[in-house]
Amino acid sequence: MSPRTGAHLALFVVNLIYGANYAVAKGLMPGVIGPSGFILVRVLGAVGLFWLLRLLRPERVAWSDAPRLLLCAVFGVALNQLCFFHGLMRTSPLHASLIMVAAPILVLVFAAVLIGERVTWGKAVGIALGATGATVLLVRGAEGGDVGATLTGDLFILVNAASFALYLVLVKPLMRTYTAVTVMAWSFAVGMVMVLPFGWHEMAGVRWAALDGGTWGAIAFVVVGVTFVAYLLNTWALRVVDPGVVGTYIYLQPLMAVAFAWLYALGGIAPSAITAAPPAIRPVHGLCAALIFLGVHLVNRADRRT
Repeated sequence: MSPRTGAHLALFVVNLIYGANYAVAKGLMPGVIGPSGFILVRVLGAVGLFWLLRLLRPERVAWSDAPRLLLCAVFGVALNQLCFFHGLMRTSPLHASLIMVAAPILVLVFAAVLIGERVTWGKAVGIALGATGATVLLVRGAEGGDVGATLTGDLFILVNAASFALYLVLVKPLMRTYTAVTVMAWSFAVGMVMVLPFGWHEMAGVRWAALDGGTWGAIAFVVVGVTFVAYLLNTWALRVVDPGVVGTYIYLQPLMAVAFAWLYALGGIAPSAITAAPPAIRPVHGLCAALIFLGVHLVNRADRRT
């Protein structure tokens, strides 16, 4: 299997995991643990796993790369996760997954600003269409058109999408020099210091001994799968493909999120902490998704021509 094929397979697995995460993580908050406390649990678990894996291949990091690693910790770990979990607790999984589809557009915007990629008319039209879809979705949520969706939650998810997009652009140069394990080990170690003040109180308030096996399984899935495995595969893929390609795979998340939500609610396969009802699909969701997908398609087509 070629490295490029492996990168695409890794990205598919990453977004399959992310699609399941929308319903799993929402089912745990805030009944089991608050969002900031859950983030701290994620980061602590990931730090232990990444540094344990790093023992197999120690790698020295140059001081000149420390500022970029710091920014990766801010936008890829601390701000990214804080906004996502606080947003997911306040909005519906369907809204969260649809808003995240705007991330590829933001990746191209940041790439143009930070590394000088040229923005053509095709890219500009695509960005405008994608932004329109996201804006309509935000306003619709604020009007109470979806159960569990709020404007505050949607805005948190939108900031999360921007933070993740910026992280993809920032981390790409590091992958030319270091392994994904080294970059993630340092990013999460620094990120842990940032999220500790926000999450310590909520994490300490959890009655860990009272949790059942299903809840522990959901927590383990988020820590190991959504955090450790997904971040490792995503970052590794950036050694082979461009950030825009990584962002493209986010298109799969709305479909997977809805599919998993139906399975959890109707199939009885969810951990006991998950009680979400099957999502009601309305025409406005299709319209917003179509605008976002069309916008990203136009941006990517213009980028290929350039």
